[in-house]
Amino acid sequence: MATGTLITLPKAKLAQEAQRKSEIKKSWAGRVPYLKPGRYADGMPLHEVEYLACKLILKPNRFRSRKSLFDFAKVLRAPADKCGVKFSTEYFEDAPVKIREVLFVDTKDFRLYNNAFILRRRIPYVDGFPSGEPEIVFKFRHPEIQKAAETDVRPEIAGDYRVKFKCQALPLKDQLGGIRLLFSHNVQFPRSHVGTNDIFQFKALTKIFPALAVVQHSQQEEIAMVNNTIIEEVLQDIGLLDFGSGLKAKTNVAIWRTRGEHRPLIGEFAYQIRFRDRKLLTLDAMQRAERFFLALQYAAKDWIALNTTKTGVVYRLLGNAPAAHE
Repeated sequence: MATGTLITLPKAKLAQEAQRKSEIKKSWAGRVPYLKPGRYADGMPLHEVEYLACKLILKPNRFRSRKSLFDFAKVLRAPADKCGVKFSTEYFEDAPVKIREVLFVDTKDFRLYNNAFILRRRIPYVDGFPSGEPEIVFKFRHPEIQKAAETDVRPEIAGDYRVKFKCQALPLKDQLGGIRLLFSHNVQFPRSHVGTNDIFQFKALTKIFPALAVVQHSQQEEIAMVNNTIIEEVLQDIGLLDFGSGLKAKTNVAIWRTRGEHRPLIGEFAYQIRFRDRKLLTLDAMQRAERFFLALQYAAKDWIALNTTKTGVVYRLLGNAPAAHE
């Protein structure tokens, strides 16, 4: 009996360890690949992912008022209860609606977007008037984490800027109940930090964003507003998700519509988890978060629009079909 026990225990421990490693691979922390070591041209190490952003792209037809934005909070409750996730709208009922004006710029043949680059300008509004100065957002978004990390989005400007490297989780393109990942390497800064006024010349852009040199055809190229459309974003914070182990995320619902006509284009439900080190993402909390995201897809099946992103809708507004990496 003693011999049998000595043989059985190591096997049991090995089985438990194998199961633990398998579970880690199935969690979001395990799904996100580790970067291969590398450096940018100036010797700085590659940026690491510090955000997990979860998104559901929603049909816009249900959103007709501020109250209708909160209606999506009701959809969250059943999957949250089922997965052991705490969800609260307390302190958010009086949260103000946020309005932002968003416009995208690109070449006529959408060469930036077709090569996984996105360039846009945002202006926040408060009480109907612009608040602060316009913000420039430049990003490289790609399904391969290494390619996203190695694309240096940092601008050549005198002022400060902020880099955000996000792992974005979305449903599968053609069905519910799955997860696909996009890696978004972003930089943002105030418009005043760009000295030149001639930003619609490609040669000026490549001086600000050297990463764009790979898609430039000539020095005389111009860029313009995508589909001549300005977007009005209406965004409402609706609640707080608590996945346990200190893992919390504020949730919001947004609708994008055309400026002037107020034509509804697309909606989005989103929340993000920020972390400095992925090792701090505990396994139980991450698995709970993943189960919730999958369950929410089925609970929100009548709301969800598959195989698209907010940016993709703007680019396809006039029937164009860019070859995006989304």
